[in-house]
Amino acid sequence: MTRHAEPAGGLVVRPVSRARLVEHVVERIPVGGRRVVVVDGAGVTKPAELADALVEPLRAAGRDAVRVCADDFLRPASVRLEHGRHDPDAYLEDRLDVGGLLRETLDPFRTTGRYLPTLWDAARDRATRAPYATAPDGAVLVLDGDLLLGRGLPADLTVHLAVRPATLARRLPEDERWLLPAYARYAAETDPEHTADVVVRVDDASHPALVVHA
Repeated sequence: MTRHAEPAGGLVVRPVSRARLVEHVVERIPVGGRRVVVVDGAGVTKPAELADALVEPLRAAGRDAVRVCADDFLRPASVRLEHGRHDPDAYLEDRLDVGGLLRETLDPFRTTGRYLPTLWDAARDRATRAPYATAPDGAVLVLDGDLLLGRGLPADLTVHLAVRPATLARRLPEDERWLLPAYARYAAETDPEHTADVVVRVDDASHPALVVHA
């Protein structure tokens, strides 16, 4: 496998196949007890696709897998859009119902296995009224979403899909480029490329690369 040196920080970028990337993430998930994995990335990096791809390998390894999407735990429109539909600070700070996600899903999942799969339907702006489910001991809950790190989520493994600012600006549709300041602030305040357990460069979506210590 080709190995490319990074300019600083004692890191290297190693190209990896999509299948091997999934294997690598699954191998990094601790065994024993119920575990939470967070797959973080801007929507254009498609974190949901990677999160979905983890399910079958986990089940093949004898571990129940639960899929949860952060977009099903947004705050009501009256809160998240209080400052308008195109406020990058509000997108970063007010969009996700962190308290609801912790209270209804992540915390009880880890302790008893009981969890709420969805909380809020953002399109209809109302509660989903989803029933609670229960996962057995040893299950893995895989959560995907945008701007998830640095929020105190109880994750046993965090994965960040990283792109350079220029790549992000190029990939975002014209009507979503107002989000760029939110991503810039997230990078500056949270530094996801150095805080995530697994960092994957996806500037070329068809050729991901793992960022690892030299």
